[in-house]
Amino acid sequence: MGTSFFQPLIAKIIVGAKANKNGNITILDMGCGEGSHLSSICNLVALNEVIGVGVDISKEGIQVASKNSSDHIWLVSDLAHTPLKKEKIDVILNILSPSNYAEFNRLLKPDGLVVKVVPQSKYLKEIRQYFYHETKKQSYSNQETVERFCDRFRLVNCSRLSYKVTLNKSTLHSLVQMTPLTWGIADERIQSFLEKESTAMTIDLDILIGKK
Repeated sequence: MGTSFFQPLIAKIIVGAKANKNGNITILDMGCGEGSHLSSICNLVALNEVIGVGVDISKEGIQVASKNSSDHIWLVSDLAHTPLKKEKIDVILNILSPSNYAEFNRLLKPDGLVVKVVPQSKYLKEIRQYFYHETKKQSYSNQETVERFCDRFRLVNCSRLSYKVTLNKSTLHSLVQMTPLTWGIADERIQSFLEKESTAMTIDLDILIGKK
């Protein structure tokens, strides 16, 4: 869907963290879905020096992840109660997914990093404008999410990443099925939105980097 644009930036952050360590680095993706982000980022960092662990509540997502990337560890688990020992993780990824900061703090090493990717104000604005005329959902602010993150971690960096990506019918359909913005929308309206051969979509993200 184009979100691979931010993966090199996250990989660079992790490489910087690894420079201060000896041996392997353990990366945990909390809310990993089908595992594509974790796999790509581990490949960019250096696969033979990285231990990748993905956690998601969706059994179907973890099945896809384990099938496509058998060299990582994949777990079906509630993000609030993972079967992992405390203070064993160097980097926690939380990409466009729910969070449980108490569990993040339990798992993270004292010098570890949390990398959280959250939507910015123009994220998927085309979907908002199409389905939500003159409603609050046409606009979005991540201020509350950022403040909650800063309450639990020391913010060491915040980067904004904005770009346009053109989606064909297949990728647009996948996006519409995935995003909560279309949940509860009538099927006929969704089908009308999907009639275009291609659609330009706005990706607008904040990448938050925090420490304990």
